[in-house]
Amino acid sequence: MAPQRFREQFDQIQRSMPDVPLAMGPDDSAEFFYEKGVVLARDGEEARLVEDTVREHFTASPALTADHVRRAGPETNRTGITRIQVGDPGAGDAAGDLTVAHALRSLRTVEGRAGRRLISRNHVVSIAVNACPGDEPVPVPVAEPLNPAPAATPYDAATAVAVLVIDTGLMGDYRSCPLLAHTDGDAQVSECDEDGVLKQYVGHGTFIAGLVAAVAPNTDVTVRGTLNDAGAILESELGAKLFEAVDAGGWPDVLSLSAGTSNGRADGLLGLHAFMAELREQRTLLVAAAGNNSSATPFWPAAYAALPGWEDTVLSVGALRGDGEYGACFSNHGPWVAAYAPGERLVSALTGFGRPVPYVYQHSTYDTCRYGFTYACTCQYPRHNGVLSEPGEAPAKPDQVMFEGHAQWSGTSFATPVAAGLVASHMTARRERDPRAARHQLLTGNVEFAEVRGAHVPALLPPTWRPVPVDPPTGGG
Repeated sequence: MAPQRFREQFDQIQRSMPDVPLAMGPDDSAEFFYEKGVVLARDGEEARLVEDTVREHFTASPALTADHVRRAGPETNRTGITRIQVGDPGAGDAAGDLTVAHALRSLRTVEGRAGRRLISRNHVVSIAVNACPGDEPVPVPVAEPLNPAPAATPYDAATAVAVLVIDTGLMGDYRSCPLLAHTDGDAQVSECDEDGVLKQYVGHGTFIAGLVAAVAPNTDVTVRGTLNDAGAILESELGAKLFEAVDAGGWPDVLSLSAGTSNGRADGLLGLHAFMAELREQRTLLVAAAGNNSSATPFWPAAYAALPGWEDTVLSVGALRGDGEYGACFSNHGPWVAAYAPGERLVSALTGFGRPVPYVYQHSTYDTCRYGFTYACTCQYPRHNGVLSEPGEAPAKPDQVMFEGHAQWSGTSFATPVAAGLVASHMTARRERDPRAARHQLLTGNVEFAEVRGAHVPALLPPTWRPVPVDPPTGGG
């Protein structure tokens, strides 16, 4: 049975994408989401081969319908991907799509002969928010210092490192925050609901931009609101959006991406292959979140860091807990995670300082860590009741809070811009113009380590970051 938190996220993403029927995969196992009734294939001969093979397989089986097998949209050029409909997207429920599973199986023998993957689910790529239900932002008084605190490095337009953030858009009043003076980009499409309450995940991109700017003030940060729909997008669309972003502003020094998905495979995302191939030929460094499933399953595109040919192109980042000594309970882990950075209870800008904005918690905290950790993780603290309840539980009155600028938030979403900022800061300090060389120098020169699941891993700790106690709060808080 999929964890309740996973189902809650699924429901929210489905509401934000009402015209795209979604399923959980692979078999209600809380691993990923994907589009029902559709598979992906490369344009041209491979797409025709997939279409013909699936149709032949379905024709031979009385339980399957070959009539559905057809192109589900125009072929693309830049991404090289075609959507092929193999079933009725409206059939069945969200627990999985057997028609898509049958289509994948029909190509296994052909793929074996071809020596590479020819077909894929169309996965949902979403922002790597903390999978604990305590992942929502917590208000922080404006007087409380940011963490990491802004470094003292001066801004110099001639040498500023270009950082592109692909995320949710910027809050409308973000320019009132001095930290974001050299930030530009897309506005958040919709900040509040009809009652004036801040929507969930709104401010995610602004928070990330603030972390980059705090760690590396000598940066020009551009935020693209590619993931405005509950922080989610189909794999088939993300590749095109990434190309649009770099075409609009040029290939940046650093691309910070706090989003991804697992897919049950070890060879990447078919829908991103063209972008990743072109990225490899550029000088841009992709810094990508490892994800928050507390899992060793590869999370893409971060896991490209472990694939031959992309080792220097991608920096995959996991999250450390508040004290920096160990991995955070929610962080994904494994040999494909290149480094870890602080990712629990960081403090950054969520909104500007125009006016207080109310927020109602959606998820309740747990009595104990859902992953079995014993420190005071964000599964448990700070305590709050949310709108959603576990099955069988009576809903409690949800807590409402007010944001006036700063917030505390946790996730590999936020460890990622910390690491991206460290790369940019290293480039400024060493006058290094190659971000991939800076990545190598940063990792080989690193002297800080942490323990994650028994492994000794590189810990990237900004000089201005201060550890946060991990003991349970006293006084019932």
